[in-house]
Amino acid sequence: MGRIVVVGDVGGCAEQLERVVLPLAEDPGTTVVQVGDLVDRGPDSPGVLRLVEQRLRAGRWVQLIGNHEAQYLGGPRFWPQPLSDADAALLRGWWLREWLRVAAAVRTADGEELLLVHAGLTVDVWRQLGEPVTAGTAADLLNTRPEPLLWGFDGPLWAEAASQLYPSWLSGVRSLPFSQVHGHSTVVRFEAREWACEERIRARTSVDWQARHTVTRCPGGRFVGVDPKHGTAGAPRWAPLVLEGAALIA
Repeated sequence: MGRIVVVGDVGGCAEQLERVVLPLAEDPGTTVVQVGDLVDRGPDSPGVLRLVEQRLRAGRWVQLIGNHEAQYLGGPRFWPQPLSDADAALLRGWWLREWLRVAAAVRTADGEELLLVHAGLTVDVWRQLGEPVTAGTAADLLNTRPEPLLWGFDGPLWAEAASQLYPSWLSGVRSLPFSQVHGHSTVVRFEAREWACEERIRARTSVDWQARHTVTRCPGGRFVGVDPKHGTAGAPRWAPLVLEGAALIA
């Protein structure tokens, strides 16, 4: 057991990553899980990739794939400013070495299982995976890289929290099989401190406006959103999700 630090979307903001996350990563009892979308939008995607490359080589860093990385690994192309050939080749190398994963699973100090995947797992994709009953099994299945599930716009790299992910579970099942942590999208607008979801989601959600996390509770579990929405310049204040006494199980 140790400490798991879950980092939301970085989006090319190398300064924010270095300042907030890397000091935590130096602790030998800490493992970092970054949920994808390292690149694009912000000012220094190459700098982000260099920092993460160093941490991957050092160990205790689990890197998940986001839809922005997926563009270079078989997913649809959509971002108008492509990475350099060298940076795209770096991502492909991570994918081939399995340094870049689709999912991870964590058991918290109180025994809760959390599935970590970039955009979350909708009911439909969960059913296509065979309805796994544990987060560890779901992560293992996702890490077999099932295509075309990965690249679909309702899949684990693309599903929107407010319009796809949460409504699919609230309408599709009586109880969550396990909790989930995701990046990619959020049910609020942090800068304006406004809601961006329907009332039934809002009624179940609490927001940490400073850390830029949301927690949406449903029967059987919860969804934790960790995308800080850095934008082009980086959020002025944010924090990773820190799970003390937790352990990776997949």
